[in-house]
Amino acid sequence: MKTGLFVALGLAALAGGCITIEERRALDAEQCRGYGFRAGTDAFAQCMQEIDLDRAASRRAFAYREFGGPYGGIGFGYGFRRW
Repeated sequence: MKTGLFVALGLAALAGGCITIEERRALDAEQCRGYGFRAGTDAFAQCMQEIDLDRAASRRAFAYREFGGPYGGIGFGYGFRRW
């Protein structure tokens, strides 16, 4: 009984932190509007693009820092072999 309750609470906590693509885009748009850009302008589109590029750069930096590169530190294609 208690185990089921802990599992349910754990799953609820994990699902509560999820955000859909549409929600993320809406938050990004709100951030750009907060900077003073109007929707439908080139400056607004550039703001949205820069937010997306910053997010991608953060993911890449995390992958290199935590996992040793895009291939998990195995070293494929980077000039050294482990055999």
